Amino acid sequence: MPEPAVRTRTGPVDPRLLRYARSSRGLMAAVIACGVVDTAAVIALAYGVATVLARLVTGPADLPGPVLLVAGAVAVRVLTTYVRSRIERRSADRVVSQLRSAALGAVGPGRLPAGTDHEELRTALTRGLDDLLPYLTGYVPALALSVIATPALVVAMFVADPISGAIALGTLPLLPVFMVLIGLLTRDRTRRRLAAMARLSSRLLDLVAGLPTLRALGRQRGPERTVRELGERNAAETMGALRIAFLSSMVLELLATLCVALVAVSIGLRLVFGEMTLFAGVFALVLAPEVYQPLRAVGARFHAAEQGVEATSRVFALLDHPAPAVGDGAARTGEIVLRGVAVDGRDGAAPSGFDGVLRPGRITALTGPNGCGKSTLLTVLAGLTVPDRGEVTVGGAPLRGGPEWWARVAWCPQHPYLEPGSLEHNFTLLGAPVPQSVPRVVAATGLDEVVAERGWERPVGTGGAGLSAGQRQRLALARTLALGRDVLLFDEPTAHLDPDHADRVLAELRARAGAGALVVIVGHDERVLAAADEVLEVRRA
Repeated sequence: MPEPAVRTRTGPVDPRLLRYARSSRGLMAAVIACGVVDTAAVIALAYGVATVLARLVTGPADLPGPVLLVAGAVAVRVLTTYVRSRIERRSADRVVSQLRSAALGAVGPGRLPAGTDHEELRTALTRGLDDLLPYLTGYVPALALSVIATPALVVAMFVADPISGAIALGTLPLLPVFMVLIGLLTRDRTRRRLAAMARLSSRLLDLVAGLPTLRALGRQRGPERTVRELGERNAAETMGALRIAFLSSMVLELLATLCVALVAVSIGLRLVFGEMTLFAGVFALVLAPEVYQPLRAVGARFHAAEQGVEATSRVFALLDHPAPAVGDGAARTGEIVLRGVAVDGRDGAAPSGFDGVLRPGRITALTGPNGCGKSTLLTVLAGLTVPDRGEVTVGGAPLRGGPEWWARVAWCPQHPYLEPGSLEHNFTLLGAPVPQSVPRVVAATGLDEVVAERGWERPVGTGGAGLSAGQRQRLALARTLALGRDVLLFDEPTAHLDPDHADRVLAELRARAGAGALVVIVGHDERVLAAADEVLEVRRA
């Protein structure tokens, strides 16, 4: 991947994160709101503690009000921390899921930038994005607090004791300076570790892929040393990153402690000589650690999340790469002619020597016994599988899978892909518009009945958990039809549907064919075969 694309940074929080992961906006709003509340609670806590101590020493000892203020401030801080941690964790999981979904949707021929390292991209999409969680739950909240809390607390210190405020303001820049120096070191180490992880995973995958061959040759015991060396090198890289993390945390803690000590010594000396009130001294002393805490957290937590940030920059480089041009739908597909198409498998060719003509404006059904290659034939038509023998032409030209062809094809497999998220998220997963813009499709497939139960925010688990087989089928059919493509490929579209919903779906397919679309259906159901204009039988060798 080109270095500029990977190393381009636009600030502590990349604005592309807000664009590609909608949940990050809610995360930022929650972090800012909790930061404001927490800052107010810290100031109230310092005021209450200073008031209690000042009244105990100087009198009168009217304590109920300040004590209640201290208790309330502590309770607010505890509650804010609890609420923020829950919101951060849930939002961070959704952000990572949305980024991974967007990146996986962008991976494909014509979408990868020139020079892309596929191993590094694979590492970024798996381990790398998982490492983004510490960035979202640790670094981002600390950064928000440093922007909100630090200035507010310094101002509060200035109001109570200008000298303490001046000391805090003068020593604060030391932390960012050391943070930058440490950040430069950890950034380079993190990039080297990410590259090393990509190389190690590539070698390990190659080794695993070659194990059947090695076993056939009686050499399966040989690679043990290689696997051990790969593990040791990975451990060495990880320990090197941890060593720098611990050392950098120690440096920042020591520096912050010295800064707080300067404020404390100044307050102590002036209290001894009677140059300031006890209330002002205690108030400034309680606030002093809180002034440096956000910056300490930013420095301490950034290196822990640097690998996730680096992986995210690679994902953003992929998402920023221009998508292949999508046709406006004006051009119509010509006849698709298949001559002697065969795809070899373990048990022979399936299909074997298939001939057929698929015409726009008609519904063509593919039938045949199980295992004859009907589903495989659909992947050939989708441009995802290249036949081993025979040829496929579209309008007289050879069919070549690629962005231009994929922009005109919509394929609904027998087992559609669904991922954890909401019903609406899975509807738009493959590029379909928001469901509210295609109510006719939602109604024609019966998906509107599913929506009526719990709305578009209905949760969907892994593999479609939470939805019945029929509901998953209706969701897959609706999002396929919502794409509005010229070539529609369906594998058992009426499976898991009752007769009423099956008739509604077939009527919609008939309407699409009447509008000029080329519709191909794999099916055994008599209702499907009766709805087709032509039925072609598929055979295997």
